[in-house]
Amino acid sequence: MESQSRIVQQSDGHPVPTSNRPESELVYRQTRWTRLTHWVWALSLFFLLLSGLQIFNAHPALYIGKQSGFQFDNDVLVIGSDYSSNGPIGYTELLGKRFNTTGILGLSGPIDNLDARAFPAWATIPSGQDLATGRVVHFFFAWVLSATLLAWLVASALSGHLRRDLVPRADDIRRLPRDISDHARLKFHHSRDYNTLQKLAYGGVLFVLLPLMILTGLAMSPTMNAAIPFLADMLGGRQTARTIHFVAMVLLVGFFIVHMLMILAAGPINELRSIITGWYRTDPSERGNSDKGSA
Repeated sequence: MESQSRIVQQSDGHPVPTSNRPESELVYRQTRWTRLTHWVWALSLFFLLLSGLQIFNAHPALYIGKQSGFQFDNDVLVIGSDYSSNGPIGYTELLGKRFNTTGILGLSGPIDNLDARAFPAWATIPSGQDLATGRVVHFFFAWVLSATLLAWLVASALSGHLRRDLVPRADDIRRLPRDISDHARLKFHHSRDYNTLQKLAYGGVLFVLLPLMILTGLAMSPTMNAAIPFLADMLGGRQTARTIHFVAMVLLVGFFIVHMLMILAAGPINELRSIITGWYRTDPSERGNSDKGSA
């Protein structure tokens, strides 16, 4: 704990120190298990994203329903290349509306050596067109993510971490308008406990987006189709499952961007220290929460 001495003036003009008054306090916010799983998820999601874009490049279109192909009119997203009066262009077609995305999507690379591919080489693993390697990388980290998430859910339920730290309570819901207002004004409260927006965001990722990614991934697997054929039907068909998988990925990328911005705004040193060492510096008004444990 850090403290600070204040100097005041007596009536005779001589300075005297007041009692030390704590200004802030380090609390143990994240256990080793929480920190380990956080970094395993971060690494897994990085490789899943870039290898997933490699797989998407093999057929850069998304559909709703069970069928796909030229004879059907059920696509919701198409990324490709075409020729115009000015030469080749890259385009992205979303819900029937086409946008020129030359240089980014559909057609990318050096101007003298444009490459016709949905996502550019720098955004995929491997960078070249290699579907087989992309699938190996993707499936490996998918199982790593799934196993780690399952272990974390079981451990957090048994330790009380889910109930204590992540499940929103009635008081949290009542504080939601204030939390939204504070975040909009970049006014942050450094507490051992997560605020309402954090609970909703983390809960949405851990209990909605990641399980949805896993289920839709299983629904697209031919092996799992044979083992649990009803899963794809529950999700509206294999093509719909693929579209949901892609949308969940986009939402996870959006969460990551907002997460990084909030870390920078709230104090990156304090936030990084918490997820690396477990120790977090709270505001003076939050010292009463420092005796709570974390899981």
